[in-house]
Amino acid sequence: MVPDSAMNDTTALEAAAFRRLLRHLNQQRPDVQNIDLMILAGFCRNCLADWYREAAEEAGEPMDKATAREAIYGMPFEEWKRQHQREATPEQLAAFAQAQAAHPKG
Repeated sequence: MVPDSAMNDTTALEAAAFRRLLRHLNQQRPDVQNIDLMILAGFCRNCLADWYREAAEEAGEPMDKATAREAIYGMPFEEWKRQHQREATPEQLAAFAQAQAAHPKG
């Protein structure tokens, strides 16, 4: 069994890594579109928001989709879209469809 202090240390490290991931995606690479993340990695900022909301709910803290997305994007989602999101190209849509077919959700 892992001692509580080790678990807390691990949780703090995981939280720090998660915050760094969000800073990287939202501040250093806002040019990377969610569809490209989905094509290459199978998840995007919206997925992170869904996972964040699910974790909150599992911890007994109800959270709506808008609140979770604001926590992940660092601003309201509609504002993020206006500032950073471009319309998906036909090539991106085709690549997304191909990636979805190759890695169907279970």
